[in-house]
Amino acid sequence: MNRRVRTRYAPSPTGPQHIGGLRTALYAYLLAKKHGGDFLLRIEDTDQTRYVEGAEEYIVEALNWAGITVDEGFGIGGKHAPYRQSERKPMYRQYADQLLANGYAYYAFDTAEELDEMRKRMEMAKVSSPQYNAITRESMRNSLTLPAEEVASLLNASTPYVIRMKIPRGEEIRFKDLIRGWVIFNSNEIDDKVLLKSDGMPTYHFANVVDDYLMEISHVVRGEEWLPSAPAHVLLYKFLGWETSIPEFAHLPLILKPEGTGKLSKRDGAKFGFPSFPLQWLDKKEDATTEIFTGYREEGFYPEAIINFLALLGWSEGNNRELYTMEELIQVFSLERVNKSGARFNYDKAKWFNQQYLKQKDATTLVPIFDTVLKEKNIHLPNEKIAHIIALVKDRCVIENDLWKESSYFFTQPTSYDPAVVEKKWNEKAPTIVSDLTAIFKQIQEFIATNLDAAFKAYLAENNLKTPEAMPLVRLLITGIGAGPSIFEIMAIIGKEESIQRLKTGLNQLALSSNPS
Repeated sequence: MNRRVRTRYAPSPTGPQHIGGLRTALYAYLLAKKHGGDFLLRIEDTDQTRYVEGAEEYIVEALNWAGITVDEGFGIGGKHAPYRQSERKPMYRQYADQLLANGYAYYAFDTAEELDEMRKRMEMAKVSSPQYNAITRESMRNSLTLPAEEVASLLNASTPYVIRMKIPRGEEIRFKDLIRGWVIFNSNEIDDKVLLKSDGMPTYHFANVVDDYLMEISHVVRGEEWLPSAPAHVLLYKFLGWETSIPEFAHLPLILKPEGTGKLSKRDGAKFGFPSFPLQWLDKKEDATTEIFTGYREEGFYPEAIINFLALLGWSEGNNRELYTMEELIQVFSLERVNKSGARFNYDKAKWFNQQYLKQKDATTLVPIFDTVLKEKNIHLPNEKIAHIIALVKDRCVIENDLWKESSYFFTQPTSYDPAVVEKKWNEKAPTIVSDLTAIFKQIQEFIATNLDAAFKAYLAENNLKTPEAMPLVRLLITGIGAGPSIFEIMAIIGKEESIQRLKTGLNQLALSSNPS
């Protein structure tokens, strides 16, 4: 296909965009940018009954947060405006009339009751999936079965109708999917899809084909749930005389639930304890209550980390590399390396990605954020000291909000001691070791990490002790826990007086306890 690469993200404004929708947008964006093309945003709101207030703004905000820049489309404008399908309603009719005139579509006057009766007949005949198709349409009220005079009369009387696509019998429909290879359908498997509804609004199937053609879309990237609809879309291109403009299709694998079975749904996040949406969503109920669905932004995740995570949720470069900037992804991305099978959603992996991006942050850039937290706790420190603390603990954090949790012992003396460490390390020799080290540390004039470390090592050598016999004891009494950054760096920051006080207090509490815990 020798034409400019133009992709689109075309969500329906029926609520917040699922994290899977963001991945679809990302893949379409990466494909366009890799080839120097355009990425469009189109709002597909043909189903007005499902429209949700605020959903359009949410879509735009989510893309902006993720760093997925729209070149043309809703909220941006462009030569193919408008980009909201409800505003394009008048332009679809001419293409429906073209299909009617050429025998590729027909009027259907069936009432809801008649359609229900048809389905019941099919079910009684043991048809598993009743459809309005080449067989059943022969017994329905449409312009294929009614006399031309009656059709004209019904139309003149403004009788409600829909326009249906006339699917041929026994025709093989083939197209090449960029992920799945050649896909073959038989037209007998396809129903006569409604193209224009009784209110004149196009269905998704019709509007998306017309709009993709008019907007010169070269590649359609969407979820695999749309794969069964693709042959009808291919036929529409042919019926409208646009066969040379059929876009290349890429149907993405599903994002699966954490256990690996079934598609990850919008409500699975609440079920499994992680966000299902890029941004927080306030779901307003009819009874005036509001349900809050948290988002990755509000949980403290970096957009770069989520983009990196989503990119590898179904795609890989073919090596063990995991960390990519958006620009790097643009350079190496290809649809051919997208997996055919579903990708299991792994929230722990999402947290791992965010941790990697947090590790890369210079501590000084995090000072204003953490300083705000400290001031809320009435803790005032110079920026240099705050940066030093951040540098020591940030590798242990998943999100910025973890900074306080991982560093609280710098600011408050422990009131309890990790029972597991006490049970494992506090023995009959512990009080003597702590007392000796307390006395040694007290004598150090320049209370810095290197001096503390040297004194500690000298004591071990002199008393034929190993590091695991003494280091955990010092850490336990200084911080209350059994792991963390260099204990001597911690002691240097909290100062000599505070360090000695903590060692003495901890020693007294654990030595006097008959059952330390």
